[in-house]
Amino acid sequence: MTIEIHVPVLGESVSEATVGKWYKAVGDAVTVDEVICELETDKVALEVTASASGAISEIIAEEGENVEVGALLAKIDETAHGTASAPAAAEPALAAASAVESKSTPEPASAPASGAKVRPAAAKLAEEKGVDLSGVVGTGAGGTITKADVLSHLSGGAAPAAAPGVPQMVTAAPPQEEIVPMTRLRRTIAKRLKDAQNTAAMLTTYNEVDMSAVMNLRKQYQETFEKKHGCRLGFMSFFAKACTAALKEIPEVNAEVRDDAIVYKNYYNIGVAASTPAGLVVPVVRNCENMGFADIEKEISRLGGRARDGKLGMDEMMGGTFTISNGGVFGSLLSSPILNAPQSGILGMHTIQKRPVVVNDEIVIRPMMYLSLSYDHRVVDGKGAVTFLVRVKENLEDPQRLVLDL
Repeated sequence: MTIEIHVPVLGESVSEATVGKWYKAVGDAVTVDEVICELETDKVALEVTASASGAISEIIAEEGENVEVGALLAKIDETAHGTASAPAAAEPALAAASAVESKSTPEPASAPASGAKVRPAAAKLAEEKGVDLSGVVGTGAGGTITKADVLSHLSGGAAPAAAPGVPQMVTAAPPQEEIVPMTRLRRTIAKRLKDAQNTAAMLTTYNEVDMSAVMNLRKQYQETFEKKHGCRLGFMSFFAKACTAALKEIPEVNAEVRDDAIVYKNYYNIGVAASTPAGLVVPVVRNCENMGFADIEKEISRLGGRARDGKLGMDEMMGGTFTISNGGVFGSLLSSPILNAPQSGILGMHTIQKRPVVVNDEIVIRPMMYLSLSYDHRVVDGKGAVTFLVRVKENLEDPQRLVLDL
């Protein structure tokens, strides 16, 4: 029996996705609930699993193709056993692509020595052009060689197939330009950032904070904190709590413009910007006003791990009221972050540097960090923005205020 695999429901207001990567090729064995491909949406990457055991009999939507909810992705033959998808599979690499050939047909001389799988179109093109597939690098799922890989090999000036036993010299120079289509996530990030610039009356104010107190507190209690809570005491929990306290005092920074009204929010969902191989994502730590330092650290760690693995769900990135962006981890000294629409404020953290500062009329060396607050001037006035950033500074320079809720 043939089972069809369709594009699942992608989430609220999301009707289309892009096929990002196939983890299985035609002829591969699959089991129920095994991941067979990945779909990229405007917000996250979603894994599609097999609904039955068997073998992949047909792949309908290729990598890079746009598909709508309900569209046919692939077919599974429940009566087939298929082959293992590991590169070192015992079956010949072209077995799945050569179903129409006789079992007695010898393996082509151009087959990849590594045992990598080859898609039918790639095998046909390689045979027509005399390409030695052992010199072609596969970029498909599990190292599968695609037609595009063969074309890329040819455009690089690859030589015809070498005689058996004779090493083939690869002398082609890398192309001077490489055109790579933007992923759906990257296109969405670009659009949202540009929309934020075009829509909001964005302005940035700056300040600096002496991180001595926070660093000393972490040093003093790090070991005890980790033993009790099972997680490290990082900087982000201090910033999340400092921002939450400041948002309570300056509610317009926690608001948004909706049509011709301003919506003030009495809950504090702090988005924490995270850089991933796929692009920038902003998972949300919800209800920070009700969370302790350990709870915030654990949630940030959990969300960060899911972001790096591409496992974030849409619900984990929706509903944020304010965002924190930490460019300091990459060495940024000062920057003006772009608003995460429809939010009205985003805090920029930067690298900590020891600098000479004046304290009690004396020049001392302190670990200093520049802070920036980008805000929507339609909602937040200059006084509110500056006061907010001053409160964040005060909370960090005297963190006991956060514990005592002052």
